[in-house]
Amino acid sequence: MPKMKTHSGAAKRFKLTGTGKVMRLRANRQHMFEHKSSRVTRRLAGEVQVAKADTRAIKRLLGK
Repeated sequence: MPKMKTHSGAAKRFKLTGTGKVMRLRANRQHMFEHKSSRVTRRLAGEVQVAKADTRAIKRLLGK
């Protein structure tokens, strides 16, 4: 049976930690910052853990 390929779109959006958590970036943090307050920009910074209900499906896309 052939190897399962990693979903390239998912690989760009999600990262796995050493303990197996799936991390993602927050939405609305890509452009047009001059229209967003500094408070919003700071709040959206950093990575957060993916919802538990989605973790299994995302790990499958990442080939884990």
